[in-house]
Amino acid sequence: MYYVNDKPHVGHAFTTVAADVMARWHRLNGEKVFFLTGTDEHGEKNQKAAETNGLTPQQYVDGLANTYKDVWKCLNISYDAFIRTSSPSHEAAAAKFIEMMNKSGDIYKGEYEGWYCVPDETFFTDFQLAGGKCPDCGREVKKVKEESYFFRLSRYQQRLLDHYSDNPEFLSPELRSGEIKNRVKAGLRDLSITRASIKWGVPFPLDRSRTVYVWVEALVGYLSGIGWPNGDSGSIWPADTHLVGKEINWFHSVIWPAMLMSAGLPVPKRIFAHGWWTVDGKKMSKSIGNIVDPVGMVKKYSADPFRYFLIREKPLSEDGDFSDKAMVTRINGELVDDLGNLVSRTVTLASRFNGPISGKPELESYLRLERINGLMARFDPFGALEEIWSFIRSTNKYVNDKAPWRLQGSELANALYNLAEACRIISILISPFMPDTSAKINSQLGVGAGMLEDCRFGEFRGRITKGEHLFRKVA
Repeated sequence: MYYVNDKPHVGHAFTTVAADVMARWHRLNGEKVFFLTGTDEHGEKNQKAAETNGLTPQQYVDGLANTYKDVWKCLNISYDAFIRTSSPSHEAAAAKFIEMMNKSGDIYKGEYEGWYCVPDETFFTDFQLAGGKCPDCGREVKKVKEESYFFRLSRYQQRLLDHYSDNPEFLSPELRSGEIKNRVKAGLRDLSITRASIKWGVPFPLDRSRTVYVWVEALVGYLSGIGWPNGDSGSIWPADTHLVGKEINWFHSVIWPAMLMSAGLPVPKRIFAHGWWTVDGKKMSKSIGNIVDPVGMVKKYSADPFRYFLIREKPLSEDGDFSDKAMVTRINGELVDDLGNLVSRTVTLASRFNGPISGKPELESYLRLERINGLMARFDPFGALEEIWSFIRSTNKYVNDKAPWRLQGSELANALYNLAEACRIISILISPFMPDTSAKINSQLGVGAGMLEDCRFGEFRGRITKGEHLFRKVA
């Protein structure tokens, strides 16, 4: 879910495309998938932005939520549900969840005093501030002191540490687990979970003169988004993976599991905190003017090359620098020269061949399907694409070595068989990453969409028809 205070940028696109790739891959493997995304809409930031724009908060977030849906459509995102935290069903679910935490004896009334960053909707202690400013975004903070209800987060310190130890994949990737563990070992403070001055939020069920802290009720959106506490949510929860940006890892890896433990509900199996995209080495910022618009990228390069670049350019766990130059290099090299030319040469030669396309598998040993599937299971689509491209390059080498344009009869039929089957399998493997491109390959091969279990050399049953080149060179 995304906090809607502006339209999506390339960072939002990266998270969502990565989630979409993983969802499509698991569907490809015949697994039941529920892919949830949506918008986190409450809080002081949106309340003030609405006032500035002469709108009600609901009107303001309605427009932004629709913008997110439009961008996800542009990027061909195959989500199963889109949760909005301003919906009545979410409000009811959040209230129910808080009541369950209260029954566990984990909510009490006290007084809160701390430094608050409005843009990040986050409180900080004196020691956490960086030069008197927000340590995350560098902006001004304000001193807040008010009566508040608290969640006994401190009660769950050891239980969280035990959970991390017993479930080593919960904190993913491993490179970020140490920071979370050390912060929890250093001690947890109880969390202020209500606001008296902010009206745009979910009413606190124990005292409706207050609203629930946005970072508490928004997390419940992962449950309300699947229909909890009603419907068939029990067959979906706990989530296999929450995919989040590393800047909000603390909320998802510490506060969220502690809240679930308090409510007596299962904890997600994994929180994967991915890295950032920077531009010229700097974090994207409106004030700097280096925001990358995903819609603009799609208009310029189309959706599939943009999706491919986001996953191919850097590992999910690491930071990377975004540039048009790097995207053009990927498009012209790997998409046009490697994949596009392979398919073009295959269908051109096969469409001229009159006999049956059959033979013995000679390329199957280059296909490391088990390794690809293992990388995807470990949430490493970057590594999986590297393996897929290794097979594509091996197939291109096969074309160059065999020189099928010089062959005849059964030798030509055998070479074309291996190329046609390789292209069919490649189409399946790339379908989570580039669904439109996969459909175009299938159309030229004359085959239907396949599943992961179909990624083995067998009888080629397509009827090949040469079509347009999959990609065009860009400057």
